[in-house]
Amino acid sequence: MRLHRLEVEGFGPFRARQTVDFDAFADDGIFLIAGRTGAGKSSILDAVCFGLYGGVPRYDGGEKRLRSDHSEPDDPSEVVVEFSTPSGRYRVTRSPEYLRPARRGGGLTKQAAAVSLEELTDDGWVGRAARAVDVAHELDDILQLSREQFLQVILLAQNRFSEFLLAGSRDRQALLRRLFGTERFEDVQARFDERRRHAEQGLGARLATVSARLDEAERLVVDADLGRDGGDDEGGIASEVQGAGTTTADRLAELERAQARAAYRAERRAADRLEAEKRFEVADAALAAAREDQRAQKERDRARAAMTRLDAEEAAVAAAKAELARARAAEVLRSSIAAATRAAAAADEAAATEERARAAWARLGVETDDLDAWIAERTRESGIWERAVTLEAQASSRATERGTAEAAVVAAERRCEDGQAERAALPGRIAAATLERDDARRLADRIAEWESVRIAAAVRREAAVEAETLQQECTSAERVLAEATSAQAAAQSALADLRQRRIDGMAGELASALVDDHPCPVCGAREHPAPADHGATVSAEDIAAAEVRRDEAARREQQAASTCTTLQVRLAAATARADGRDVETAGAELDAALAAEKEALAAAETARRRDVVLAELREQQDALELRRVQDEAALAAAREQLALVVQRDDDARRAIDEARGSYASVAERTAETTAHLAVARRLRDAEAERARRQQAATEAAAERDAALDASEFSDVTAVVEALRPPAVQAELDERVTTHAVQREKERALLFDLELRTLPEEPIDLAPIEQAALDARAAWTAAVDEATRTAGDAARLTGLIDAAKDEHARTAEDAAAFEVLQALADTIAGRGANTRKMTLETFVLAAELEEIVDAANRRLHDMSEGRYRLQHSDALAARGAASGLGIVVADAFTGQTRPPQSLSGGETFLTSLALALGLAEVVTARAGGIRLDTLFIDEGFGSLDGDTLDVAMRTLDELRQGGRTVGVISHVEAMQEQIPAQLTVRALPNGPSVIEMR
Repeated sequence: MRLHRLEVEGFGPFRARQTVDFDAFADDGIFLIAGRTGAGKSSILDAVCFGLYGGVPRYDGGEKRLRSDHSEPDDPSEVVVEFSTPSGRYRVTRSPEYLRPARRGGGLTKQAAAVSLEELTDDGWVGRAARAVDVAHELDDILQLSREQFLQVILLAQNRFSEFLLAGSRDRQALLRRLFGTERFEDVQARFDERRRHAEQGLGARLATVSARLDEAERLVVDADLGRDGGDDEGGIASEVQGAGTTTADRLAELERAQARAAYRAERRAADRLEAEKRFEVADAALAAAREDQRAQKERDRARAAMTRLDAEEAAVAAAKAELARARAAEVLRSSIAAATRAAAAADEAAATEERARAAWARLGVETDDLDAWIAERTRESGIWERAVTLEAQASSRATERGTAEAAVVAAERRCEDGQAERAALPGRIAAATLERDDARRLADRIAEWESVRIAAAVRREAAVEAETLQQECTSAERVLAEATSAQAAAQSALADLRQRRIDGMAGELASALVDDHPCPVCGAREHPAPADHGATVSAEDIAAAEVRRDEAARREQQAASTCTTLQVRLAAATARADGRDVETAGAELDAALAAEKEALAAAETARRRDVVLAELREQQDALELRRVQDEAALAAAREQLALVVQRDDDARRAIDEARGSYASVAERTAETTAHLAVARRLRDAEAERARRQQAATEAAAERDAALDASEFSDVTAVVEALRPPAVQAELDERVTTHAVQREKERALLFDLELRTLPEEPIDLAPIEQAALDARAAWTAAVDEATRTAGDAARLTGLIDAAKDEHARTAEDAAAFEVLQALADTIAGRGANTRKMTLETFVLAAELEEIVDAANRRLHDMSEGRYRLQHSDALAARGAASGLGIVVADAFTGQTRPPQSLSGGETFLTSLALALGLAEVVTARAGGIRLDTLFIDEGFGSLDGDTLDVAMRTLDELRQGGRTVGVISHVEAMQEQIPAQLTVRALPNGPSVIEMR
């Protein structure tokens, strides 16, 4: 992977858009990112990481301050990273989430994070994804590195060198796990532990099942009295099989012997049951036969008595049969006689009704020759008068309706007049409200202006307060920096003096070891005419202690310088924001702006209220206009309705006068005519009914006489005497039929019973029933005993078979559990695994060995052959997990030592070698991707001149093969050795800019 271009705007310390062209450093191969502390050198790497992965490592777990604090509310925040891999050239554009001014309503609103991915093709840049999740998936396939791997192999940030070297086994395991993704081995360990627990639980459950089955079987043997001595020895098998030292096999053997005794007992009880069943069947059959004979004997005696009774009833049944025959013959004439009688009575009743109707008509005194014509004429006149009757009855309601219509016209005229007065008053009120609203709007239109003035004044006042405070802090910081600079210079001078004294004392040390006639270890001469004087010497420990003091003084000086620079930058920024105002002036401006803004806000509220009033007045005006139209329409409708009511009233009066005639009212005339019509209609109907009834009576008499002539009866009287009601006829018929059926039935039954040789004396069932009861009781007892013994035998057999099966599987489960337990303990670092090394640790240890081998290839040259890293799997203290230790082999002493014992410069070189080795292995695991761009952000200021030269040679080797290496440092020696530079400079007003050279 190679970085080509970086653009940042509104990100970190960069407000204006800054561009970095990494391709410009391709020829040099190495470039320096320089600048004062706090200027924003590391923010360049933060921008690269944010563009590719959407996050910055040093903000993880805290507030993500990605947007530049120097940006104005409307300024954008954006990072553009352009890079290439073997699969193509790509560009990522990403913006963080931040607050911006709302487009409507004032205030701030959240600007959502955004990201897009583009690919360079022959047709130019083409978009590939625009959602965060889609871009992340695409970049995973393109980069083939996770963020942790990217930070470990490309962005070697501050403190990440020594972090891996000096970490404990647990922390080193966590880092390697993130880089190599070995969490799956921890899952394997968990699954094996789970399988071991399941196997252990299964084995325990099976053993418990075997014991439970044996216990249940032994209780059954005791309860069923299946002991060795047939129950004479109380406790029997329970005391035998549960004695001390009794095994499962012994218990099974004793239970099998009890099983044989149970089977023999069940067989004997089954034979007893069959014998008892046979005896019961014989006794039950004898009882059934005796009961049948007794029933037949009783039925025979009853049939004899019934036949005797039926023979005595023969004469009465014959008389009933004759009576029934004569009644049925008379029943044929019943209908014709009854019809003639009813017709004669109806004719008499119709004649009487006609006489009464004729008398009522005569009392009316009406003279007419044609009654039907008179009825038709009066009916027609009554129909005409009916409408006049209705109109006459509605006279009062018509008067009320006329009065109501007249009142409605008056009310509609009054509403029209009132509406006209209200409409005339509205224009003046609308004009006054409009004038007030316009005056308030002119003040309210300056809200945004006064808000901007107020915000600027508040910023200036806050900056003025901050500038006063920072000025005091800067004075104190400059004093501390001067003291730290002096202390650092003194420590550096003391170290140089000690080194020189150390070199000067080397000759004395060699001279003190010279012996006459023995060769000099330097020149080989056996004579030593002028050996050097061996005075006071300076040891390596003195040099190391001085270096520590020098490094500590340099660290304090660097911290003091960083603090001083930061305070100066903040002071310059605060002074610029205050715009030359002091606290008092800025406060007065802020108060004036607040008052003006408050007045404008009040005017806005007034304008809003006036708008509401105007809207209400215009709505009222529209409503009045609508009401005017409605009132005029209502007046016209009321007048029209009044005219209709008057017309209908006049028409009704004329119709009533015509229908009344000489009577007092139309209703009176109509009532009299209706009464006369009713009498006339009754007379006409009576005449017609009388003629019809007389005709029907004559016809019915003729039909009756013809039926009598054809019958056996002489006259109507004889027929009436022979008639019987239907119920009597049914009773006679049932009596005759029942007698015949019963006689035939009893005769047939008695014939069959007489054929059987039944005794005449009554049969006694008591002895036979008792014998049958005794046989049933014996059979029931035998069945219960056979069922119980068979159930005991079957249950005991089932329990023994189940125990045997479970016992056989127990051995298999135990063997499988032992294998699983040993394997799970080994994987989890328990049991025989004396190193306490888990499977994941074992895999990571192999990776660590490769990392150490890769690191040693550089460390050998960097340490001039003195140091070599070694992977250690020594057992950790207090039983902790082991396998990921790192020790340093010192060729000077021939001993290994912990990494914590190295000096600051040695720790840096060793950590750098280890980090580069780790980068090689990680890239190899990520598919062997090529790393064409590398950044190193580390404190080179802690290195002395010689160590710095070694580090520079290592960095020079890294750029071989076309790789570009970016180094972040403010060390002046590196600025002299690396001509290609990227300088980050903080402007006096706060933001930083990037300059390329």
